[in-house]
Amino acid sequence: MATVETSPSPSIAVSLTESAAEKIKVLMAQEPSGEAEVLRIAIRGGGCSGFEYALGFDRGPGEGDLESEAHGVRVVVDPFSAPYLAGVKVDFVETIQEAGFKIDNPNAAGSCGCGSSFTPADGADTSAGVEQGGCGSGCSH
Repeated sequence: MATVETSPSPSIAVSLTESAAEKIKVLMAQEPSGEAEVLRIAIRGGGCSGFEYALGFDRGPGEGDLESEAHGVRVVVDPFSAPYLAGVKVDFVETIQEAGFKIDNPNAAGSCGCGSSFTPADGADTSAGVEQGGCGSGCSH
C-alpha cells in the first residue's frame, strides 16, 4: 500500500493594517450573506505602469489560492498574483485630501502617480498579456 504525503497549503504574507481590516469588515458586512467571506487581492495586466491591483470580495478561496489572515480578515491570492504580492501591506487612509486603500508593495520598482498600478522589480517581463494605457482613474501618468 502506497503512502501519500500531504503538506499544509502554502500561504502568502499579505498584511493589513488595523485601519484597513476595520474598513474591510464594514464593507463585508454590507454585502449579502455568504458573498463576502474573503478579501481577494490580485494583480492584472493594465494601468500605466504594467500591472494594476484588484481588491474585491469572494465567497471563499478558489483552487490553488494562497491564504492568510490579518486582524480577523481572511485574505486570498491566486497563484499568478502571489509572487508580485508577497510582503504587500494594505492600509486604509482617510484624510482631508484623500480616502481609500493604499498598497505598499516591496516588489514594485515603480508605480503610477495615483498608486493604482505598478512595475515589478527585477526587470520582470510584463509584456505577456499586458495592455498598456492609462490607469483609468483619471491619472495622467
